Amino acid sequence: MATFSIAVAFGVRLLLVMLFLPFSALDKILNFRGAVGQARQAVHATAPATMLILAGLFVEIVMSLGVLTGIADRFAALILAGYCGVTALLWKQFWKPGDFWSGGKGRELFWDFWKNLALAGGFLLVTFGTGASTVETFFSHPFASSKPYSVSETAR
Repeated sequence: MATFSIAVAFGVRLLLVMLFLPFSALDKILNFRGAVGQARQAVHATAPATMLILAGLFVEIVMSLGVLTGIADRFAALILAGYCGVTALLWKQFWKPGDFWSGGKGRELFWDFWKNLALAGGFLLVTFGTGASTVETFFSHPFASSKPYSVSETAR
């Protein structure tokens, strides 16, 4: 049963990060110019857009690996939650196109915006746990591992 429990814990974390690692990170690497072009929609200049994409790659790869491996996983999940929120606000601005009710781009962005925020909520569950009693634990030791793959006697 311990092996199954570990597999489930890993699978849940994999589902949370697989949008970023490998898919989004790989897309940024293989289509770097296009990614910079998309970032320019928010910052308008090439140099800052390039820096945003490189920072995004760092977050998507390193923080995803943190969540998967359990190394500073709660802190990594907090960074990914913030990343989801920032990307929702910068690139999923459903309120701008003005065509929300006619089924245009605004309506499509609306759902993407909320999906980003929902994913941020999933990462915040990794960060803070599922109950109020675990929030203090994060703030007292933010870089500690949650030890996601340990199977304790009380869990059995």
